[in-house]
Amino acid sequence: MKVEVDLELCERQAVCIGIVPSVFDFGDDGALKVLRTEPPQDLREAVEDAAAACPLGAITVRE
Repeated sequence: MKVEVDLELCERQAVCIGIVPSVFDFGDDGALKVLRTEPPQDLREAVEDAAAACPLGAITVRE
């Protein structure tokens, strides 16, 4: 699984951070940062939930 964020779409609403903070956080510049671009399988459901909950659809999860 690979996680990507379209930073042009992201409005930093932090929904994803609330769902899985071990994968998403804000960087020093205030932009959303993916902490683990290839998170372990035990986080799959949480990452998929975060992608589905993103109000702007900025998160993509690929195999």
